Amino acid sequence: MFDVIKAVILGIVEGVTEFLPISSTGHLVLVDEFIQLQQSKQFIDMFNVVIQLGAIMAVVVIYFHKLNPWSPQKNSLEKKQTWTLWKKVILAVIPSVVVGLPLNDWMDAHLMNWQVVSGALIIYGILFIIIENHNRNSRPRFADLNNLPYSIALAIGLCQVLSLVPGTSRSGSTILGAITIGTSRYVATEFSFFLAIPTMFGASLLKLFKYFVHGGSLAGLPGIVLLVGVVVSFVVAYISIRFLLNYIKKNDFKVFGWYRIILGIIVIGYFSLVH
Repeated sequence: MFDVIKAVILGIVEGVTEFLPISSTGHLVLVDEFIQLQQSKQFIDMFNVVIQLGAIMAVVVIYFHKLNPWSPQKNSLEKKQTWTLWKKVILAVIPSVVVGLPLNDWMDAHLMNWQVVSGALIIYGILFIIIENHNRNSRPRFADLNNLPYSIALAIGLCQVLSLVPGTSRSGSTILGAITIGTSRYVATEFSFFLAIPTMFGASLLKLFKYFVHGGSLAGLPGIVLLVGVVVSFVVAYISIRFLLNYIKKNDFKVFGWYRIILGIIVIGYFSLVH
């Protein structure tokens, strides 16, 4: 029963941090020190990835009309624009698939540690502040998602590859990359949301496949724990996405940069003292 309560807490952490550019992995690494599921390491590794399905479903629900090319409420031009958007998303996902699939196990074994996570948190936090200050008086070249060129979509996808390093943040690397390339904050954020759908569905299916291949089971308590985590992350992510979309209409991302730096320092301080 305690694992169900822990799954609720982990679901909240995942829902808050998945789409805010502050690294869900960085938070889960720290939270795991205090709230550990009493399950196998195999299950926990799978849980920490598959729990993101809830957060991804929040994007699907919020943007269902915008992402649905068959919507009867759309005219022919809008349907064509939706198909074009999906083509850009798929193109942008390819770099992560090409690089991430062969390196997935190696990265889990060698980079999933507090040193890498804290370093990535701080470095990208500093970059957010520097880039936002640099772009303070600049006008974005791409303020409409429909006008985003394929080349820019691919460039954002290449930035997403950086998120394979734990602590970087998938949303952080794509949003930061997109802003640097010249998109508006809103376009950068929305495209980052859309990239998450195939990326995280694919990552979750891969983790589930490995879990079952190695004899894992979701019968009984493990299945309940996973379901609770996914549902909670969905609800909290829905709220977080709404908050972020409203926030960036009038604010920049520097506050998230400072937050990342502070969190990175906390991670270094805690693990240096404890370990």
